Amino acid sequence: MLKEMIEYIAKSLVDNPDEVQVSEVEGEQTSVIELKVAKEDLGKVIGKQGRTARAMRTLLGAASTKARKRSVLEILE
Repeated sequence: MLKEMIEYIAKSLVDNPDEVQVSEVEGEQTSVIELKVAKEDLGKVIGKQGRTARAMRTLLGAASTKARKRSVLEILE
């Protein structure tokens, strides 16, 4: 559910939604969600002063708390 949420948000933000890749790495206590977008869309996902990325991390934190998991968002270049 968390992976799909991040994928939906990212695809809504970028110009090349086909190049959005989201993978989830499950750890013992924490799952890491890795987001990869086209190079020209990186700025759109991060936002001014990282505001968009911070907002996505906040949403992920709220959703993962509800799911009783701990999740971290990594934006890959």
